[in-house]
Amino acid sequence: MAAVSEVQAILEQIRKVRQIRQYRPESVPEDIVQQLLEIARWTGSSRNTQPWHFIVVDDREILRQLSQLRPPINWLAGAPLGIAIVLNGQSEISEAYDEGRVTERLLIAAKLLGLGGGVAWYGDEAQEAEAKRILGIPPERTARSIVAIGYPLSARDPRPTPVSGGRKPLAELVSYNRYGQRRS
Repeated sequence: MAAVSEVQAILEQIRKVRQIRQYRPESVPEDIVQQLLEIARWTGSSRNTQPWHFIVVDDREILRQLSQLRPPINWLAGAPLGIAIVLNGQSEISEAYDEGRVTERLLIAAKLLGLGGGVAWYGDEAQEAEAKRILGIPPERTARSIVAIGYPLSARDPRPTPVSGGRKPLAELVSYNRYGQRRS
């Protein structure tokens, strides 16, 4: 069993997971890609359906094409790697839940492996259809996002209208036993 100090160090790393949008140009080693895929594969899913298929995208031209779907994801062109999440398209609600779970696992694993990750949403229905065309995904499948992964160049948000960071205090976010009830 891990020592308490090791657990605390891991928890601190998880707390520091941030959306990374700027990457160094070097490729992600294949052994690390395989570790990330194993983490994704072992993510829990609703009713253990495992409704996903992962497309590893390391072709810079494909990443550039995806980055052009809409301006807020133009940073994707600078990523050395993306893992596109393709879902079966059979249960919108449970697959959205599962997509969130596997996305967060990939981001945490990337951080623990010394990398950074960011999620790029393709956009509206037409933009999703174009992403499917670019990636060769059958139309009946669901594909909304790609997780970019690489060695972080900066955690700064390079977009023209960045959102400020920080977190609300727990007192604003937590109730006990009933909504709005505070600890006495």
